[in-house]
Amino acid sequence: MKNIITTFLFIITTLISSTLLADEYDDAVYQLNRGEFKAAINLLTPLVEEGYAPAQYQLALIYQKGLGVKKNKQQAFELLMKAAEQNYPDAQFELANIYSEGKIVKKDLKKAFELTKKAAKKGLASAQYNLGVMYYNGMGVTQDDLQASKWYQKAANQNYALAQYNLALMYYDGKGVPHSTLMSYVWNIIAARNGYPDAIKSRDMDERKLILFTSVLCDKLS
Repeated sequence: MKNIITTFLFIITTLISSTLLADEYDDAVYQLNRGEFKAAINLLTPLVEEGYAPAQYQLALIYQKGLGVKKNKQQAFELLMKAAEQNYPDAQFELANIYSEGKIVKKDLKKAFELTKKAAKKGLASAQYNLGVMYYNGMGVTQDDLQASKWYQKAANQNYALAQYNLALMYYDGKGVPHSTLMSYVWNIIAARNGYPDAIKSRDMDERKLILFTSVLCDKLS
């Protein structure tokens, strides 16, 4: 009975602590969005010391961009590492980009792929899209059209315009998915509505092809 009470109290204490950290973090983000960078840093610093991953990530971006402080990419990298070690997807994805670029650390596409995949599996749409790109181009992994199409689909389902456009191209070319001008047309319409300009031209091209196909079919049936 004593063990049950102790466990219950621990859970309650943890929940309260997590809620307080989240509230303080929200305040920091509010200040950051207002352009009050010093105030945001002052709020984020204690949270970083507590090991709060979202705060580590945000402070990393502050150092990376030099918002209210001198740019310090090495400090940003170290903070991202700490947040990524706690499986924070945004930090994992940002680290993946750093390893892809090879400016702060030695370029390592395999490491970039591994980190991107971890973030993608947690549902981060931008990481899902990038994972699709990496599979499509064979970056840090064996080239695989099927896997590329699957990850484009996941990101597209989250309304990520670039993924929607690339998925349309996959359907148009029949790579990783069955060839389908109709599905290409559908995804190009969605991507165009989401503001991706290249999708407009592709949509119009699909439309002309479908009209021609329908016309030819009607002639054959008449």
